[in-house]
Amino acid sequence: MTAMMPILTVAAGLAGVLVLLFAAFSGPSLAKIQSRRLSAVKDRHAANASATIEAQMRRVISNRESRMDGFAAQFMPNPALLKQRIGRTGKNWSLGQYGAVSGGIAIAVAAIGLTMGWPLLLALLVGVAVGLAIPHAVVSSLIKRRVNQFTVRFPDAIELLVRGLRAGLPISETLGVVANEVPGPVGEEFGIVSDKIKIGRTMDQALQDSADRLGTPEFQFFCITLAIQRETGGNLAETLSNLADVLRKRAQMKLKIKAMSSESKASAYIVGSLPFIVFTLIYFVNPEYMGNFFVDQRLMIAGGGGLIWMSIGAFMMAKMVSFEI
Repeated sequence: MTAMMPILTVAAGLAGVLVLLFAAFSGPSLAKIQSRRLSAVKDRHAANASATIEAQMRRVISNRESRMDGFAAQFMPNPALLKQRIGRTGKNWSLGQYGAVSGGIAIAVAAIGLTMGWPLLLALLVGVAVGLAIPHAVVSSLIKRRVNQFTVRFPDAIELLVRGLRAGLPISETLGVVANEVPGPVGEEFGIVSDKIKIGRTMDQALQDSADRLGTPEFQFFCITLAIQRETGGNLAETLSNLADVLRKRAQMKLKIKAMSSESKASAYIVGSLPFIVFTLIYFVNPEYMGNFFVDQRLMIAGGGGLIWMSIGAFMMAKMVSFEI
């Protein structure tokens, strides 16, 4: 392995040079150019006002995208899905910033591994894995926290809508009241819906955009309720009041299930963390013995196989204690 390190270093350097040359001299994708031109022609000849507004919004968004975003989108497997996930966090992050952070973490971890004496291939693999895992975990955590904050305050927002409707206000104005009065993600999302309605989007389209961005069943229930009420008629205030009651009971059921499954989750956490705790303790007692896992290829393969099997077991345990309502 020591004799192959210079060869691997030269190969990694050549690969980096090729990537930089490709990024520097490769032009924009022909398919993207054709798609953009077709979209521009279609938007130019659009008849209705909503299509014109959407065309203007797409042009503004495309102008805001930097060169770094386009460079990052070329190397990411699914940039549209990643952009949607970043949008669900409520942060104004771009694909370029996300890619830069991931690359920086990967380089830092690989450099630390090389200074600790790891083989070059192992340091690169660990660096790439950590560089991909940490930003993904951070984005998932921010999405989960924002969705939980939205779900907690959403019934209160519906009750505020009900009071506004009973006071004689139209639904469009009550959405603006909720945006101004309710703090947190609920006010932000209702503010976005209200702004889209003001620039010409229909209420169904504006609500569906927020529903797609949030991805919560509670907001989907709200959109479906408004759509059915507009189709069939009836007392909207009473319908929304019933919906708020249903959402509160749904939240209570989730808390009850969480309390009942807490013991199983604690057992799964303990069982899953024991191998890593034992490995760390033995490493502190006898670092030379456990250090072979980072040098000997056979132990590296065995350790990788063990991590794969542990990941499968953790995934199965997580599915067993996860309940959908």
